[in-house]
Amino acid sequence: MKTDKSKQLSPGNLGAKPLAYGSVTLNKERAIQVLNEIDRLEDLVSLKNRIIMFKDIITSYKSYKKGLLNIDSNGDTVSLRKDVLTSELNQILEARTLERAKYYLRRLKDGIIKVKTNKINDINLLRWKEYTEIITDSLWVLDKRDTSGAHLAWYWGNFIPQIPQQMMLRYTKREDWVLDTFVGSGTTLIECRRLGRNGIGIELNPEVAQRATDYVEKEYNEYGVTTEIITGDSRIIDVKTVLDKHRISHVQLLIMHPPYHDIIKFSKDDRDLSNAKNIEDFLKMFGDVVDNASPFLEKGRYFALVIGDKYSKGEWIPLGFYCMQEVLKRGYLLKSIIVKNFEETRGKRNQKELWRYRALVGGFYIFKHEYVILFKKR
Repeated sequence: MKTDKSKQLSPGNLGAKPLAYGSVTLNKERAIQVLNEIDRLEDLVSLKNRIIMFKDIITSYKSYKKGLLNIDSNGDTVSLRKDVLTSELNQILEARTLERAKYYLRRLKDGIIKVKTNKINDINLLRWKEYTEIITDSLWVLDKRDTSGAHLAWYWGNFIPQIPQQMMLRYTKREDWVLDTFVGSGTTLIECRRLGRNGIGIELNPEVAQRATDYVEKEYNEYGVTTEIITGDSRIIDVKTVLDKHRISHVQLLIMHPPYHDIIKFSKDDRDLSNAKNIEDFLKMFGDVVDNASPFLEKGRYFALVIGDKYSKGEWIPLGFYCMQEVLKRGYLLKSIIVKNFEETRGKRNQKELWRYRALVGGFYIFKHEYVILFKKR
């Protein structure tokens, strides 16, 4: 029986080549043509045989590197994660009926042809399996902070870059605007530059604001976004004037990482939340910040609060939940409470044994977590 050579699969007629380690790029038109041909088959065995041939081409990395394949990359191309694409093809091969195999095949075609996103992020939901870097669980166990690029842990109380990174990937699109009312060392704005989001930060301490600005400027601005740090009190600063300067009326993500009351004294300024006389004053000051920023968060968008609890005079103070209640009083919808681990703080560095002793004597447990509390503006 003769084989129709015009319908044989080859790297040449797929236009396939490796893009990078773990990825493969295909000539979109030719790949869809081949998949359509497979879709027209009415025999499960024949369909699976063609899928096996398709899979062999995708995984032929050694041949590509040696230049043994005739690769035609003319026309539109599409980049796919190799492991995810292989998984999709395996799912077709494991199907027990022709109907189910074609269902998986058509889903694969849709992921190549179409893009399906929602209004709050750039995630292509037709290729959702590729986004393994995005965390969707409520427990975050992160080994260490990201110290690449301009990220340096020079500031007491700064949060790890993975937090704003995850928030931006989930809740913003490229070129959206992010407002951080406690910008500190500039971690959020560094991530804005990396991810192509515009960022505005507010910092009370002029020296910290200047140093943070210097570090943010060191981060390569690949997407040409705007990043600016304003020195001022987030409770009363004229946010509208700040936004007007950039010709915008609202931001798409609000991030707050306030002091955990007086655990760390960031300055001697009475306006600093870390100098609040008591918990009641702290919550009042925090609420003022929320009131000042909230009108400028776009309706239906997200507010991420990063906060931890404290221990005082033999009593656990649930500061995170107190702050959560302050936000909920303002009419926000609670979406998630994420618990994130931390292994060591600057204040407890090299003191693990001492703190273990104190815990045994005092009858308490050592803090190993903080919260990322996520709200949505109604």
